[in-house]
Amino acid sequence: MDRFSHKITDSDDRLSQQIQLGQMSNFKRLIGDRYKILQVLGRGGFGITFLAKNILLPGNSLCVIKQLCPKVTSPQSWQRACMHFEKEAKTLAKLGSHSQIPMLLDYFQVNQEFYLVQEYVKSSTLAREVRQTGTKSEASVKQFLQEFLPVLQYLHQHRVIHRDIKPQNLLRREDDGRIVLIDFGAVKEQLIDACENSINLSANTNFIGTLGFAPPEQFSLRPVYASDIYALGVTCIYMLTAKSPLEFDQDPNTGEIAWQKEVNISDSFAKILGKMVKFSLQDRFKTADEVIKALNEVNYLSNLANCLTIQKLKNKSIKQHEIEHQEITHNKIRQPEITQQENSDVYLPPLVRTATAIRKWRGRIK
Repeated sequence: MDRFSHKITDSDDRLSQQIQLGQMSNFKRLIGDRYKILQVLGRGGFGITFLAKNILLPGNSLCVIKQLCPKVTSPQSWQRACMHFEKEAKTLAKLGSHSQIPMLLDYFQVNQEFYLVQEYVKSSTLAREVRQTGTKSEASVKQFLQEFLPVLQYLHQHRVIHRDIKPQNLLRREDDGRIVLIDFGAVKEQLIDACENSINLSANTNFIGTLGFAPPEQFSLRPVYASDIYALGVTCIYMLTAKSPLEFDQDPNTGEIAWQKEVNISDSFAKILGKMVKFSLQDRFKTADEVIKALNEVNYLSNLANCLTIQKLKNKSIKQHEIEHQEITHNKIRQPEITQQENSDVYLPPLVRTATAIRKWRGRIK
């Protein structure tokens, strides 16, 4: 759905009336002669999403139908809209081969309205998850990023910009707990561009995305791959704070959301999120690969810091540990000489720790 979800077109009103009539007649109305509407899942300024079932398939398989209602004023604009819809539907069909993107099952047009039929994913949105269970920890958000960034990488490799990444469009699949991405804005944008009257529409009407999650260049109708990274960063901030981006104050110098004081996370992770949500494209991560690399570096340094711990040694000198280190290297282990150095904190190398453990183990055997 786009940011103008409170506006309902004439087509929406007409279809809503048809749905109400269908409900009164036990949902006898079919879409495409085979899809029976069960309920309305969502409504936006550009169409309606239904839960439906295919009555021609065994078991009446559930599916999701997205109805797109472009405003067409001439046969020429309708022809262009059909061509763009065909192209974008084929792109969605290719993307649906990914396990975290719903498969496209069918697409068609009826009475100058387009329909996309996708697999039904039994799930709950991240937005609902945060509302029900509260904010997420830094570790949980990092795990989310590590799981979702390859999906974004996959999209961008296929030259697709999603344009509307947000908690409402990210589903947690019930059967395996994996994140699934839905509601691609690219199809809507292509249909708008194909319609003749879109030439005279204002930028606000043409905008595809969600206020607060879309970066500045998207409002200028010039989205890039980094636009999805910005929306993903804002989504992470929502997971950490349970706050919509519109609830934050703005930095008076940059206009960016002032979120840092609302979270309790490490400086290294805050630096990554900060770079994801920069207004300036020059300061923001350009690709999903860059974010993945930065996350891996942070995780590596964190693990390394855990290894480089200060061990408390008793009755043992640094010199003696060096002797033990040399002995383990030559596969010779003997009882070390003991010198007094009570309550001193020194770094114990991994090989020295191994030598000490082996010596104690052999001592117990003897």
